[in-house]
Amino acid sequence: MPRLRPTPPAPVAAPRPPGRGPAARWLAGALLVGLLGAGVFYARHTGQLNRYARRAWATLTRGGLTGRERTPLLAGFSVHGIDVSAYQGRIDWPEVARHAVRFAFIKASEGASLRDPRFAHNWRAARAAGICRGAYHYFRPDRSGEEQARLFIQTVPLAPGDLPPVLDVEAAQFHDVAVMRREVATWLRLVEAHYGVTPILYSNHGFYRRHLAGHFDGYPLWLAHYEVDRPALPASKWIIWQHSDEAYVPGIRGAVDFNVFQGSYAALLALRVPAAPAAKPAGR
Repeated sequence: MPRLRPTPPAPVAAPRPPGRGPAARWLAGALLVGLLGAGVFYARHTGQLNRYARRAWATLTRGGLTGRERTPLLAGFSVHGIDVSAYQGRIDWPEVARHAVRFAFIKASEGASLRDPRFAHNWRAARAAGICRGAYHYFRPDRSGEEQARLFIQTVPLAPGDLPPVLDVEAAQFHDVAVMRREVATWLRLVEAHYGVTPILYSNHGFYRRHLAGHFDGYPLWLAHYEVDRPALPASKWIIWQHSDEAYVPGIRGAVDFNVFQGSYAALLALRVPAAPAAKPAGR
């Protein structure tokens, strides 16, 4: 009887790699869309994002600054100025004055209760250094214009020779733009009545264009607009341009806002609070 040879086992096929399931494909597609969206967003907002990155880096490295750093003055303008608050810390005002800073606006108050802790010192020291000084209030839309005007008036002893008071309007936390405008108008009216000089309205380009344009044309405009060669608004619309919020001036350790006045120094001085008229002698 013939011997039967054992049948060799059939070869086992190598396992096939698992295919991508729906979840994996969805995740890859979402990642691709996200990357494309981020690229488009960066391309549209390159200047702003780079500015934020520079400011973050400047904040992190502030401890290594000496207070002697200097940003070149903006060409095409002859009258340069800064605006400061307690954020700038201790300021060497005589040193600032030696570097072509002709005017300075100093934060005095915010909302209905906050006074800048360095206002009184900066107010006196700027004038002693020969810098034309002014004061500003940061407007909070959740408090009434009357309350905020009262705080500013109680804080700022404007005198003849000082620049007009400034209202900084840029906080977007409001529910009704008409109410916000009404309270801004109240502040401007009360402060003008108290000091006898027309206040200056400050805002950034985007906020002004969306919420304020056409409503306060009777007030001089101080416009913040960065990363541009010139403000987008016509020159007839503004008198001061804040062209940078990351400038350096010897005498200040860290970044400070840089401004230019549109006009001559004599024109700037013409804006100042006038001297009170001399009293007439009795009987005349």
